[in-house]
Amino acid sequence: MSMDITEFYQTFFEEAEELLNEMEHLLLELDLDDPDNEQLNAIFRAAHSIKGGAGTFGFIVLQETTHIFENLLDRARHHELILDREIIDIFLETKDMLTDQLNAYRNQEEPDPEAFERICTTLKRIAEEKTDAGSPAPVASAPVEAPVAAGAGIRLLEIVLSKLDEDECATLTEEIALFGTVKHSEYADNTLKISLESSEPADDIEAVLCFVLDASQIAIQEAAGGAEAPVAAAAAESMKAETQAVAEEAPAAEPKGADSKASQAPASKAPAKKPGKAQSSDASLRVSTEKVDQIINLVGELVITQSMLEQTTQGLDPVVNGQLLTGMSQLQRNARDLQEAVMSIRMMQMDYVFNRFPRLVRDLASKLGKEIELVTVGKSTELDKGLIERIIDPLTHLVRNSIDHGIELPEKREAAGKNRLGKLTLSAQHQGGNILIEVSDDGAGLNRDRILAKAKSSGIPISDNISDDEVWQLIFAPGFSTAEQVTDVSGRGVGMDVVKRNIQQMGGYVEILSQYGKGSTTRIVLPLTLAILDGMSVKVGEEVFILPLGAIMESIQIKHEDINRVAGQEQVIHVRGEYLSLVELHKVFNVPDAQTDVTQGIVMIVQSDGRHFALLVDQLIGQHQVVVKNLETNYRKIPGVSAATIMGDGSVALILDVPALQRVSRDRRGSEPARAQAAVH
Repeated sequence: MSMDITEFYQTFFEEAEELLNEMEHLLLELDLDDPDNEQLNAIFRAAHSIKGGAGTFGFIVLQETTHIFENLLDRARHHELILDREIIDIFLETKDMLTDQLNAYRNQEEPDPEAFERICTTLKRIAEEKTDAGSPAPVASAPVEAPVAAGAGIRLLEIVLSKLDEDECATLTEEIALFGTVKHSEYADNTLKISLESSEPADDIEAVLCFVLDASQIAIQEAAGGAEAPVAAAAAESMKAETQAVAEEAPAAEPKGADSKASQAPASKAPAKKPGKAQSSDASLRVSTEKVDQIINLVGELVITQSMLEQTTQGLDPVVNGQLLTGMSQLQRNARDLQEAVMSIRMMQMDYVFNRFPRLVRDLASKLGKEIELVTVGKSTELDKGLIERIIDPLTHLVRNSIDHGIELPEKREAAGKNRLGKLTLSAQHQGGNILIEVSDDGAGLNRDRILAKAKSSGIPISDNISDDEVWQLIFAPGFSTAEQVTDVSGRGVGMDVVKRNIQQMGGYVEILSQYGKGSTTRIVLPLTLAILDGMSVKVGEEVFILPLGAIMESIQIKHEDINRVAGQEQVIHVRGEYLSLVELHKVFNVPDAQTDVTQGIVMIVQSDGRHFALLVDQLIGQHQVVVKNLETNYRKIPGVSAATIMGDGSVALILDVPALQRVSRDRRGSEPARAQAAVH
C-alpha cells in the first residue's frame, strides 16, 4: 500500500502557520528588561515543532532555517544570549522568512535560496556577536539529511498510538518508518504498537505525530537496554538542543526582583498545540470550511421547510389536530436550536483579527519615528468566519491612517501637553444582533476647516453650516485626501472609500467621531453573520420585501402638513424637528397597485451610514428570522437589493439594501424611465 502523505502535508501547513503566528505574538510581548521564561520556552517549542515536521516531510530549507533559529532561541531561554530590540527585529524577520518558506512548500515550489542564505548568515552573525562570554560556540547549520546509520546512536523505541481505525494504521506505520526501522508492529483494540529502531529523539517523533494525532493518543518510551546504548548516550550529548526540546517544558527561572516569579510552562508534550497556553482536555476536530458551509445550507433548507409546514398547519383545528400541532411546535424549537448550534461553528473570536496588528503597529511606528501603544479590548467577541476574514483589510486601512495621520510625533505631543506615547485602541463588542468594532486614537483628530477646504477645491458641493458628522463623511469620497505629501504609508486618496464600500457590502455601516486635538474614533457596525437575518417583512402592492431589523428606527403614520417638496420632485417629511428624505418603494421597484398616498401608508424611519431617511410601504407583516440566499448566484444583481429569502408559503422575498435605496431613488428621479428598478414580479 503506497502512502498518501498529502493529508499530512495540509495538516502540517495549517498548524505550522498557527505556530508561526503565535511565535510572532509572543516575540512582540517579550519584556526585554525581564524576559519571561514561559514565553521564551513557548517560542522555542514552536520552532522545534516546525523543525521536526519539516525534516520528516523533506522540507530541507525550512528544516535548516528553524534549526539555526531554534539553537539561538535555546540560548536565549538559558540566558546565554542577551535579547535587545535589534535581535527581536531579526527574530521577527526570521519568522517572516519561515512563513515565506512554508508558503513556497505549500505551493509546491522551492523557497528563495538567496533569502535563505541571507537569513542564515544574519542568524549566525547574532550567535557570534551577541552571545555572553563563556557561552557555547556559534551555532552550525542543520544537517541536510538525517539517515539512520548503524551505530549512530540507535535506540529501540516503543510507540503506542491509541484510538485509531484500521485504515489509519498502515499509513501511520509507513510514516513512522521514515524515522528508522520498524522491528515489530501490532494492531488490536484500536491501538497500534510499534517497536522502532531509530537515532531520532523520541520528542522529535512525537512532535511530528502531533500534527496528525492528538497528544493523548501518543505514548513513546525508550525500551530498557535498547540497541547501541553507549553510542546512543554519546549521540544524545551531541544533540543537546534537540533532546532538550520538549522535555524541558517548565524550567524554573531565577527571580530577577522581588516581584518576579518562576515560570511554569504546561507539562504537556503537545508541541503542535498553540504554545504558551494551557491545553484543553477536550479533543478538537479540524473540518474544512466547505463542509461547514454545506451543513449550514442544509440546515437553512430545513428551516425553510419547517416554516412552510408551520404555515400550512396554521388553519387546522387544534382540537382535532392537537398532536400534529404539538409536533410542529417541537419541530420549530428543534430547528431553531439546530440552526443556532450550526451557526456557532462558523463563529470565530476577534482575537484572530486583532493579533495581526501588534506587528504592524510596531513596524510602522518605528518607521515614522512615533511611539505608540496598542490596546485591544473584546478579543473574545465572536463574529462569523466569512465576515472576520473580510474585515481584516478595512481595519488595516484604519489602523494605518491612525498611525500616520492621527497620532502625532513624540515632540509634537509633548508640546501639546500630551504623553509622548500615543495610544491606539482596537475594540469589539456585541450590540444587539450586531458587532461594534472601533479603531480609536488619542491623536490630533480631524481638522474640519482643512476637510472643507479640500472638499471645495475638489468641486464637492457643500454648505458652510453642515454638521460635523457630515464633514467627517466627506473623507469617504473617492480620491479624497488631506495629506500634504504622498508617502508609501498613506496620502494617495485610496483607502477610506474602499473601507466604506467593503463595510456596506458586508451589510454594515461606518461612522466617525472626532474631537480636534484629542483624537478620533472610527466605528464599524456589522451583522454577526450574513447567513441568517433578523428582518421585518413589509408589503408594497402584492410584493413582500424584507427590511433588516437593525436598520429600522421606528414606523409611523404622517399627516399632509408634514410633507414638503424640495429640489424639484424630492419629497421630505418633517419628524420631530428633523426633515427626512422620503423614498417610495413602489417607485423604486416599479410595483403596480401600491399605495401612493403617503398619509395612507406606513413610513419606516431607517438609518444608513449614521443618517436617517424614510421609506414608504403599504403595510407591515411581521418580524422574521430569515435564511439569506445569494441573489447574484441564482439570478443577477438588482440595485437596492442585497439578497433574497424563501418565505413560509414558498414565495421569494427580496431583502432590501438600505444604504443603496436612497441612491437608487435619486438615480430614478434623475433619469426617467430609469432601469434601476428591478423586475420583482
